Amino acid sequence: MPRQLGELEDAVMTRVWQWNRPVTVREVLEDLQRERSIAYTTVMTVMDNLHQKGWVRREVDGRAYRYTAVSTRAAYSAALMNEAWSHSDNPAAALVAFFGMMSAEQREALQDAMRIILPDLQDVSAASDHEAPDGRTGAPPEAESGAARDEPAGEPAGEPADVPTGRAGTGRGAEQPGERSGGQSEVPGDEALPGAGR
Repeated sequence: MPRQLGELEDAVMTRVWQWNRPVTVREVLEDLQRERSIAYTTVMTVMDNLHQKGWVRREVDGRAYRYTAVSTRAAYSAALMNEAWSHSDNPAAALVAFFGMMSAEQREALQDAMRIILPDLQDVSAASDHEAPDGRTGAPPEAESGAARDEPAGEPAGEPADVPTGRAGTGRGAEQPGERSGGQSEVPGDEALPGAGR
């Protein structure tokens, strides 16, 4: 389970995610310098740490490394939410509290997500919300027995029809960052690989 990214790690990963292409330390540095004063060696160290932790993969491009995200921002956010929820001693209460904190836009996004992962949810709600004249809920009128449909006397009542039921979707776990892997760090200042010719 990944830990939450640090402030500078998140700033670097945000750019890697947004650009959605292999990036160099120099590119990230120049973009970060629009917001803050930061040294090349600092960015290089952060990106090397992200590589060691499995957040990015890298490959040689000339004398420099190019870094690519292993996971997506959405998968990272989902992993953090799942981690926090799994530590609750009352998951249902935690979800209720979480939903209560949502903005209108977030609730709409949740409804969109539910329609994607539970396509039968609407059918289930329609079946369970149908109320019979005597107050019972469940099967719609067409699913009632033949006797309730006033079949001629002496004929056996029909068997109750199956009530449509939904299938709860089973979500897959959030995509996790890749395995930790070793690697040589870039040489400060020129993004050169160790031993590379100049």
